[in-house]
Amino acid sequence: MILAVRLNGRMEIMVDMKKYPQYRFFLLLTSSFFLITGCMFYSMAGSIPPHIKSIAIPLVENQTAEFAMAETVTDHLVSKFTKENILRMTDEKSADSIIKGIILKVDDGPYTYSKQEAVTEYRFTVSMKMEWLDVANDKVLLTKQYSGWGAYGLSGDISTDGIDNDGDGAIDGDDIDEIGDPREFATKVAVEKIAEDVLNDILTSW
Repeated sequence: MILAVRLNGRMEIMVDMKKYPQYRFFLLLTSSFFLITGCMFYSMAGSIPPHIKSIAIPLVENQTAEFAMAETVTDHLVSKFTKENILRMTDEKSADSIIKGIILKVDDGPYTYSKQEAVTEYRFTVSMKMEWLDVANDKVLLTKQYSGWGAYGLSGDISTDGIDNDGDGAIDGDDIDEIGDPREFATKVAVEKIAEDVLNDILTSW
């Protein structure tokens, strides 16, 4: 039996569970939904120490001979964190936390060959170490090595080279992102992957 009664000025629906057992599943499903979504919100909200409201990303150190790589990596990190806006970007003197990075290695060499043993694809790979520091507590919150890569060919036009340059499963005309100088694009893709991984780790490590 289903009864409608007024409690505290509101109309409430009361269900006889014995007579209508199908409502048990509905109520269980509804309760589970609110429990799961509540936990997800708490997880994201509590993923960063509460006293950390800002972050600084100074120029990373470059231990390779790759020209301007430090500036490229730093610019992409700053751009990523600014876009996502999970922490306020500021300078080192006033930041609650700091990301420090060291570019350890850059590899740029042949990756795939044709049947005639000619190089058809090169891969540009960047490897680096990153640390996320809690300034107030003088504590390392996260330390990890990261690696990112981008692919390119020698045709000079990445929009028609038949290569999935950024590893997103789309090639040439099906990928609107594939434009520009082949090696510069591969460098950009490699660095963006690292920036994305760093951001995700900061969000999920706590």
